[in-house]
Amino acid sequence: MSPSNTAESAAVAAPQEQAHATDSRSDWLRGLRAALPLLVGVIPFALLLGAQAARNGFSAIEMPLLTGLNFAGSSEFVAMRLWTSPPHILLIVAMTFLVNSRHILMGASLSRYLKHVPLLPLFFMCDEVWAMAMADARKRMSLQVSLPYYMGLALTLYLSWVLFTTMGVIVGPLIGNVERFGFDMAFTAVFLVLLRGMW
Repeated sequence: MSPSNTAESAAVAAPQEQAHATDSRSDWLRGLRAALPLLVGVIPFALLLGAQAARNGFSAIEMPLLTGLNFAGSSEFVAMRLWTSPPHILLIVAMTFLVNSRHILMGASLSRYLKHVPLLPLFFMCDEVWAMAMADARKRMSLQVSLPYYMGLALTLYLSWVLFTTMGVIVGPLIGNVERFGFDMAFTAVFLVLLRGMW
């Protein structure tokens, strides 16, 4: 290939790479913005879980380890309800598997949209990320989930969940029984609104 052809190829490739980077940044910000309204449900739900964990003796170091390594709110609530001293590990593991088995169906429904997605981002899949990623792909009439959109959405929810469950451990004992404020219904209500939008 001559130097002139190489220069021409580089000149054509540069704007395409720049456009791709701009699209990725735009999709990532779009995912972040889409996640912000969900925080209305995430924050109170996370504080409630943190407060329950504090009653079970969890510390502000143990809580982010639980929520950061597991990232499955429903099963974390189940674990808190079943927590004893010493904990019945096998029972908690079995119930966690049962509650999270819905992810098998969610993953199956997303499989044809995720052929280009590496495995690591799937760690961040939760009900809301699944619902909104599916809705976005259908809205764009695409057979692929936008990975930047997915990650903007997922990381916003993930970091908020870990942060506010940890805050719940710290402030929960000061507030007392946060369930009396009705926080336990907030996340469920947000998810029902999401499902209604998908319908």
